[in-house]
Amino acid sequence: MIEILVSFCLVDNPDKCQQVALNFAANNVTPQQCMVLGQSEMAKWMEAHPNWRPRKWTCGPAGRYAKA
Repeated sequence: MIEILVSFCLVDNPDKCQQVALNFAANNVTPQQCMVLGQSEMAKWMEAHPNWRPRKWTCGPAGRYAKA
């Protein structure tokens, strides 16, 4: 499994951001493919959080970015 780590920022206050790790099940996905496929996961998250917009993102193995 691979995850995409996204920095989402408030629309009305772009200096207020939060890091969100989005996991999605996909076999044999490269980080490059994650960058494309992960956009749909970001869109799903934004549907539930309409005041937030992505600023930057990166992909990597699931659990790599999880906070301890």
